[in-house]
Amino acid sequence: MPEQDVTVGQLLLAEYESVKGEQRARIGFRDNLLYVTLAVVAAVIAAAAQAEQPSMLLALPPVCVVLGWTYLVNDEKISAIGLYVRDDLGPRLAELAGSSGGFPTFGWEAYHRRDTRRRSRKAVQTVIDLTAFCAVPLAALIVFWSNGDAGGLLIGLSVLEALVLAGLAAQIVWYAKAA
Repeated sequence: MPEQDVTVGQLLLAEYESVKGEQRARIGFRDNLLYVTLAVVAAVIAAAAQAEQPSMLLALPPVCVVLGWTYLVNDEKISAIGLYVRDDLGPRLAELAGSSGGFPTFGWEAYHRRDTRRRSRKAVQTVIDLTAFCAVPLAALIVFWSNGDAGGLLIGLSVLEALVLAGLAAQIVWYAKAA
């Protein structure tokens, strides 16, 4: 088998394809987490209502926290890949190509971030994330608390769940501000 020389540029382009493939997969997975959350919420609420057991609503906070945290981590990795392509990989390829700043490699990575409505879309997305992953399970806790016939152990568990939800909400807001 003849030996083939591989250039640094080819390696960088292969790396680009690889990280963009990971980014695409993460975007699909992240976006589906919202649908999964909606399905789980509907299923738990339906089961609790049918069984007339408000204590079943205590299943929502941990499930929503796990799904919300997974959503947030994937969203961060998606952004990190874009940053890596913009600030590291693109400039290295431009340098190899002998570009003296006149040719922006992977221009889309920066271009789409300059959209004037980007900030408002990010704010709306933060509200959607907070609603899906924090407000809905908090509402379930409020329904559970308003029922009034739970034991001390379940009340303690529900308070712990509320604290964890507050922690997730803080992370969602913090990440939105950082992004």
